[in-house]
Amino acid sequence: MEFDDTAALHRISTERLGEEAGRQFAALARRGFRLERAAGSAPATGRCRLGGPAQLEPGTPWPVHDGMPLSLLAVLDTDALAPWLGDQLPVRPGLLNFFQLDPDIPYEEYAKLDTSSPAMYRVLPADPARAVETDAPASATRWPAVPLHAAGVVMLPDCWDVEDEDVTFDRDVHWGAPSLILGAMDGLDGNTADRHRAFGWPDTSYGSAVTVRDADGPAVHLLQLTGDAELGWGWGDAGSLYFTIPAGALAAGDFTRAGAEVRCC
Repeated sequence: MEFDDTAALHRISTERLGEEAGRQFAALARRGFRLERAAGSAPATGRCRLGGPAQLEPGTPWPVHDGMPLSLLAVLDTDALAPWLGDQLPVRPGLLNFFQLDPDIPYEEYAKLDTSSPAMYRVLPADPARAVETDAPASATRWPAVPLHAAGVVMLPDCWDVEDEDVTFDRDVHWGAPSLILGAMDGLDGNTADRHRAFGWPDTSYGSAVTVRDADGPAVHLLQLTGDAELGWGWGDAGSLYFTIPAGALAAGDFTRAGAEVRCC
C-alpha cells in the first residue's frame, strides 16, 4: 500500500484500524519509490535506469553463474535516492547493479543450466566516482537503457508481511494480524502489483511474504520489477521479481547476502 504523504497514511490507518492498532500499523511504514520511465516533467533520477550497460568499478568481474554471464536488469543510484530514504539507508552504496541469469542462448542450452540456485541473481555496488559503463559479454541478454524517474512515496506493508506481534487485535474475532489488516484495509491492499518499485515494501498480494525476518528484523526491500512488454520482460503469470537484503547485511554494506525471488499467480 502506498501513499503520497505521511499524513494520509496515518489518517487512513487510524480511521480503519482504530487509534492503537492504526498507530502501530502506521509505524511500520517505509519510504520507497515509484519507478517510472523518465519523460517531460519527470526527469531521470541520477543514473537510475532499466537495462543498458552495467555501472561497475574498473576491475570488477562480470557476474557469472553456471558458466554463463548474468544479464543486467537495472541500476539504482542510491546517492540520488538517499535524501528521501534517510535512516532507511544506513550506508551509501552508491550505484547498485541488479543482475539475473538470462543468457541469449538456444532453449536447449538454457534448459541445462541450474536455474534453482540463488546465485542466478546478483547485486553489485559501485562507487559512482569510479564506475564506468561496462557492456555485457556477448552471450548475456542486453536490453536498451531506459532512464527512470523515482517518485518518493510512503508504503505500508501488505497484510501478509504483518506479524501478530506488530499490531493489537481481538483474537476472538481475527485468526491473526493479517486477518485484521486484510479486512480493514480492503481496497488499499497490494496496490503496487504490475509496477516497478524501489525500497519501501514489496507487493506480496499473492498471499506469501517475500520479506523474511531474521535477528535484525524484516529484510529490506531493494527492487521490485514487473513484466514489461516494451522490454520483453515477464516472470510467470502476472509475476514480479523482488530483490531483498537482510537488514544487518545492508547496514554492513554486504550485498553478497542480497537475494531475489519471483512471485506469480
